[in-house]
Amino acid sequence: MYSKYIKRFIDFILSLIGFTLLFPVFALLYLIVLFINKGNPLFFQERPGKNEKVFKIVKFKTMTDERDSNGNLLPDEKRLTKLGNFMRKSSLDEIPQLINVIKGDMSLVGPRPLRTHYLPYYTERERLRHTVRPGITGLAQVSGRNAIGWDEKLEKDVEYVENLSMATDISILFKTVEKVFKASNVILDDTMQTFDEYRTTKK
Repeated sequence: MYSKYIKRFIDFILSLIGFTLLFPVFALLYLIVLFINKGNPLFFQERPGKNEKVFKIVKFKTMTDERDSNGNLLPDEKRLTKLGNFMRKSSLDEIPQLINVIKGDMSLVGPRPLRTHYLPYYTERERLRHTVRPGITGLAQVSGRNAIGWDEKLEKDVEYVENLSMATDISILFKTVEKVFKASNVILDDTMQTFDEYRTTKK
């Protein structure tokens, strides 16, 4: 009952209220990032959602679009702005994802939507993460955010799906707020090996 009907209703109401309350912050960041990037301040990327249906996730850009003399994007660490660094630590770059939740692409709580080219590398058990809507936050994030390894992170996603309940979602939301204010377990140097590379090289 909760997972089929109540969860989506709560997602819609809370996201609509949240986006309305945060709209002044959203508008201010939109204008600042627009000025810094000299272009679109929003970042769109295709991600697999429920039942692996692809949607476009939206976030604030945390990096510029600077390129080298050959037209190739510079390394991430050279494009990450000071504001982008702050937005990642504070999770302010995630605010536009409330739009994804309102539209029904995402949930407030669920497995984080990863890259589409990771799809061939999941085990059958790990594919359970795609039987629910992906979330802005999830069990893996409050269990170590991006400081835990891929196997543990994906197991936490499956654990969430297998134990999905209102009590679990409420607990994860409260823990998320606590972690955001503490800015704990945040890695910003993008040194973590990508999932496809990890599964390809794993012995």
